[in-house]
Amino acid sequence: MHPHPFSLRTLAVALAVSPVLALAQPSGGPYGPQPQTYTPPADAAHVFYVAPDGVESASGATLAEPTTIEAAIARATTGDAIILRGGTYRTGDLKFNQGITLQPHARENPVLKGSLLATGWVPQRNGIWRTKWEHLFPLAPESWWRREREGMRTPLHRFNNDMVFIDGRALQSVGWEGEVDADSFYIDYKSGNVYIGADPAGRTIEITALDNAFTRTIKPVHGRESDRRGPTIRGVTFTQYAYRAIEIEGSEPTGPDDPANYGKDVLGTTLENVTISHCSRAGGYFRGDGLVIRNSLVSDTGTEGLFIHSSSDCLLERNIFTRNNIERITGYYPAAVKIFNQTHRFVCRDNLIIDQPHSNGIWYDVGNRDGVFINNWIEYTLDGFFFEISRGAICAGNVFVNCDKGIRMLNAADVRVYNNTFVNTVASFERTERSAVGDHFDWHPATGPDVDEREGHVFEGNLLLASANFPKALVRFEQTANLCGTLTRPMVAGLDGNVYVRESTSARPLLVWGPLPAEKCVNEFASLGAFRAAVGAFEANSVEIDAAPGAIVRSMDLGNYQLNHALERTAGAPALPEDVRKLLGWSEAEARTVGAYPFGK
Repeated sequence: MHPHPFSLRTLAVALAVSPVLALAQPSGGPYGPQPQTYTPPADAAHVFYVAPDGVESASGATLAEPTTIEAAIARATTGDAIILRGGTYRTGDLKFNQGITLQPHARENPVLKGSLLATGWVPQRNGIWRTKWEHLFPLAPESWWRREREGMRTPLHRFNNDMVFIDGRALQSVGWEGEVDADSFYIDYKSGNVYIGADPAGRTIEITALDNAFTRTIKPVHGRESDRRGPTIRGVTFTQYAYRAIEIEGSEPTGPDDPANYGKDVLGTTLENVTISHCSRAGGYFRGDGLVIRNSLVSDTGTEGLFIHSSSDCLLERNIFTRNNIERITGYYPAAVKIFNQTHRFVCRDNLIIDQPHSNGIWYDVGNRDGVFINNWIEYTLDGFFFEISRGAICAGNVFVNCDKGIRMLNAADVRVYNNTFVNTVASFERTERSAVGDHFDWHPATGPDVDEREGHVFEGNLLLASANFPKALVRFEQTANLCGTLTRPMVAGLDGNVYVRESTSARPLLVWGPLPAEKCVNEFASLGAFRAAVGAFEANSVEIDAAPGAIVRSMDLGNYQLNHALERTAGAPALPEDVRKLLGWSEAEARTVGAYPFGK
């Protein structure tokens, strides 16, 4: 792992300050929320103006007479727009079921907060302070969390949903008063007392008081039935909610199902230039086909950044996902984005996923089909692009930097991986005996390929760069030992045309391969030559370059992984398929390159 996860170079990519990177793939941005001057939608049926100091009985028809956001949510119907004046709205648990628009006025900055100001702090004789709090959110772990495995690593108080902030800085929970210091808090749920270790005098202390900001429900509310249309939310900040900022309700399959039967309760939810931060669990739970989230920032959540269920034909584009699982909960398998349960054709394009030492990046989990993961920058995560118990995806044009595993295909099939750049990062293909029979998660494995179908992957045209001190094999194909006599076919249908760049050393494997007709079934190979001699069928046209990566790309130190000179597939290597070339927007000449950056771009 990289010791400095959020370097100046990463920040430069995030802010798109490099004109060179802006021409390449990934695009270099701009990522995340962009300043806008908002005007009310021209086609809005009605416009409601709201303000933090709005009057509930006011009509909200003009800037001069704003109503409250609570009143506007209750009145707005399909096609209406709610225009938020700038300032802090301490509100939440609001429900609606109409296709409405929420956005700022002009260039103002509305912030919805799920916390309240905490006062009345009483000093204790042991140097900490106490106050009484009525809005507490105690919670036990999910029933599937395995305490016998994780109880020594994750204390139970981490599962409570309360958060405390001092001058906007989040504190970490501890288990009793004796552990409290300036960076932590303790809650005695029997007495309702909250303890902090920093002097509250002259400070702004906030404690969570609301479960979420909005729920787009599928049930009747405010005297109306659901219109099945998702909201459009632009330019709003959501922060400090005790569970999640946004919930879009919808049905979810509880076993293998046809996508015609789910994802239709709420259609077309859109978020643009939205910021979601400091939610105790996830930033949001989203259901419904046609979801679009673009140029948004999701950070500092307790587990997932976004949790997207059973929703097809969706798009994530030019977002920033950073610092999820800030409570370091183990056994919950968090990700910046969890795409869960039989989504189809879900596209993740040109996003920035950074600084995730305790979280995965984007995880397609359980029964997903035909995913598209292109042109993303993934740096300092556990598993960057994780595709599990699912079938069919294209992973191309991405850059993976200092991840534990840049890509991880686990019990999956038919994932095509082309023209990615891996920097001190492993590409991993894995399969186990896990099946729908007796599984801890019941029906989950039944939604993906069965044990004997976990194959058909392609890994071609990729550039793998390893610094002299990188200790790991660059590519891994491995299966559990009890499958060795049963699954004898390779996991890949195509493995060729890749370029491996590292300074030679006999101490490091280059590639791990299984299955093999040997006792161990899986073996390490120090060079392509040794691999070809043992396996023979793959990597015939791949190249191993004995050089420091800095001889191949412009600057390892500055994170500029564009090529110093043309680095093309060898003459016999397979060509980039036409459908992938069109997804990347490359010319035929550019498609001859290896890695994510065509030479000269």
